[in-house]
Amino acid sequence: MNTPPLVLSSQSGPVLRLAMNRPTARNALSEGLMTALQAALDTAAGDAAVRVVVLAAEGPAFCAGHDLKEMTAHRQSADKGAAAFAALFAQCARLMQTIVRLPKPVIAQVHGVATAAGCQLVASCDLAVASAAASFATPGVNIGLFCSTPMVALSRNLSRKHAMEMLLTGEAVSAAQAWHLGLVNRVAEPETLEAETMVLAAQIASKPRATVKLGKEAFYRQLERGLADAYDYAARVMTENMLHSEAEEGIAAFLNKRKHPLSPTGGEG
Repeated sequence: MNTPPLVLSSQSGPVLRLAMNRPTARNALSEGLMTALQAALDTAAGDAAVRVVVLAAEGPAFCAGHDLKEMTAHRQSADKGAAAFAALFAQCARLMQTIVRLPKPVIAQVHGVATAAGCQLVASCDLAVASAAASFATPGVNIGLFCSTPMVALSRNLSRKHAMEMLLTGEAVSAAQAWHLGLVNRVAEPETLEAETMVLAAQIASKPRATVKLGKEAFYRQLERGLADAYDYAARVMTENMLHSEAEEGIAAFLNKRKHPLSPTGGEG
């Protein structure tokens, strides 16, 4: 029998949709699923036809975190799984950083529960659109496994106290609460979730390509710096941006009250 692909890939114009496809396992991040996602993202990074990536999932859940059954099986080894666990978390860290460093925006389309590393996945994406039926949690504390790696992404999206509350209580928050906390950008009705996500993706895909790439990278790089260093870095980026043809042509079009030559209706998309 043919094994279904762990990631389903489809493209609509410049928007690539990657859907996790372990529905019976609630899309838990097994080694195989993370490998498949990594490969798909690495390919998307170098594909000039892709301008925005939408990360979605099949089945009732978005992502239930790490595959605890797979992890528990490693406890049979002589080191009780230490080497396997270290490799797994390193693999996960690489995947999350790939999303952040990808030169194209990544939008999470969250239709169901996103827990532990699944919540980390949402927080690692640049934007997130959630179904009103979705929920989010970092419940590791309830089973003696504090969500330390999800904490990295969560604490960079939420205020410290909100992040700590999720991490210390393990309680789920609704899509509406997640919007209030800053974990998601928009909340849609379940039946319009995909359409609304694709509208947002298409809007971003219509922007000048190099400008978006430069801007996404600069956003995360400046966050890693102190205030003065961030301004110095941002000034260098702005200078580089000003010298790029997209800015030169776009500013000239604005001053002359013409459409931007790189807009969807003004030339190259």
